[in-house]
Amino acid sequence: MSNYLDTTANVYKEAALKPDVGLCCTTTPIWQLPGLSIPKIMQEMNYGCGSTVHPRDLINNPKILYVGVGGGMEVLQFAYFSRQQEGVIGIDIVDEMLEACNKNMVEAENQNPWFDSNFVSLRKGTALNLPVEDSSIDVAAQNCLFNIFTKEDLKLALAEMYRVLKPHGRLVLSDPVTENHMPESLKNDERLRALCLSGSLPLQEYLDMITEAGFGTVEVRAKRPYRILAPGQYDTEELIILDSVEVCAIKDPMPSDGPCIFTGKTAIYYGDEEYFDDHKGHVLMPNQPLSICDKTAKALTTLKRKDIYISDSTYFYDGGGCC
Repeated sequence: MSNYLDTTANVYKEAALKPDVGLCCTTTPIWQLPGLSIPKIMQEMNYGCGSTVHPRDLINNPKILYVGVGGGMEVLQFAYFSRQQEGVIGIDIVDEMLEACNKNMVEAENQNPWFDSNFVSLRKGTALNLPVEDSSIDVAAQNCLFNIFTKEDLKLALAEMYRVLKPHGRLVLSDPVTENHMPESLKNDERLRALCLSGSLPLQEYLDMITEAGFGTVEVRAKRPYRILAPGQYDTEELIILDSVEVCAIKDPMPSDGPCIFTGKTAIYYGDEEYFDDHKGHVLMPNQPLSICDKTAKALTTLKRKDIYISDSTYFYDGGGCC
């Protein structure tokens, strides 16, 4: 392993042996689902910056892969939707984290009559070389892990996720991003990188790496303030603001004109005609908002019509759109 990955493994070994409640802070409330009881220890070991569990992704008893198991909270949440033997595969490189997660699964079994530990298969492995067969997974997920990687390793990790997903499978990610300049001294600080702080990329660069891996559709589902790296506290002359983003990348075929990326843009037609049709698959009814991908928003904007409103990106998209 690279030196920074060794440092990361040591940080999470410590967090496995002694839960560190302040290590990360999720920006999404913990899902409260009927009949689901999440052990307190799992919540204390929830080392993520958002959530990757979205019920609309988890239909028809999917096969799920979760990389970087932490205390097992999201593994348990995923198992709620995939109640089958080895319905959820959990991967981690840290032995102590796998042991802690396995122990927590026993506690979850005690608190949830529906849950069987056989629903979960915990395996030692790395995101850069997943011990999973090609095209075998419906939903893959990682929470606050990929931002730790260098760009070279991130490229490998995304390629591995793409490899194991079935056609039209979904990769759900939660990571910090920043639009501010990240000094090289912070980027090269192995512990800060391991703590999910200094490896953050600009959002567009992060999305570009996802689409370059081959994902034809990408949804930005949430974007919220996460952390501040302030001068005097960190080696930076300017304030660095980190946001937590939740993204879903779908293994759809790549459109000939490039990927469809949804960042929460909406089109509204308010003209006098019965409807507006751009003859490219987009029909706008009067005063009926339609979620559109950024590519479509750009095309509609170039028409320079005075009766079509295109919103800015809200960085919140939850389906129902048109590309």
